[in-house]
Amino acid sequence: MFKWFKTSTIEPLSVSMAGAKLGNRVLIVGCSDPPLIVSLAAKAGLTGRTCAVDESADVANEAGRIALREGVLAETSQATLTALQFENASFDLVVLRDVLGRGQHSPDAVVVEVARVLRPGGRCLAIDTTSRSGLAAIFGGQSPMPATALDPVATFSSVGFVAARVLAEREGLRFVEAIKKNV
Repeated sequence: MFKWFKTSTIEPLSVSMAGAKLGNRVLIVGCSDPPLIVSLAAKAGLTGRTCAVDESADVANEAGRIALREGVLAETSQATLTALQFENASFDLVVLRDVLGRGQHSPDAVVVEVARVLRPGGRCLAIDTTSRSGLAAIFGGQSPMPATALDPVATFSSVGFVAARVLAEREGLRFVEAIKKNV
């Protein structure tokens, strides 16, 4: 299902865009990228907390096994993305990995739930696969994926996030960040 962590390449761009720091409480929604989970858990360290959830129990369990094998503290579990099992304002950073516009739930409903578990002033980063264009599509070694019609900036803004913006589109990924309003 997943490439083995030791032989796969970590997307350093994804890790640096997430901006996790020592002591952060981090939630990763979507466990399809175990190397990202492992890297963010290592950044949060022993003084932080890293949780990862996925709607598929198999995917969440596999990500948990990889995190355990790599020696990082990361709690993984199966959860409905519109009913997360965490208390209000539990996290400093939430990373959405390929979940907006790809599941059975509306992006607005997922983002509303993310806003609930994110502390005021907390940051959300959506990382989505996007189509490559130009020479990258021709020579990039992978077939272009269809671009999603979803506008994550509008989704975040409609739910009440501020400073929603596209940070970058690189290496077939789109990074969108938003900050939860201080209330």
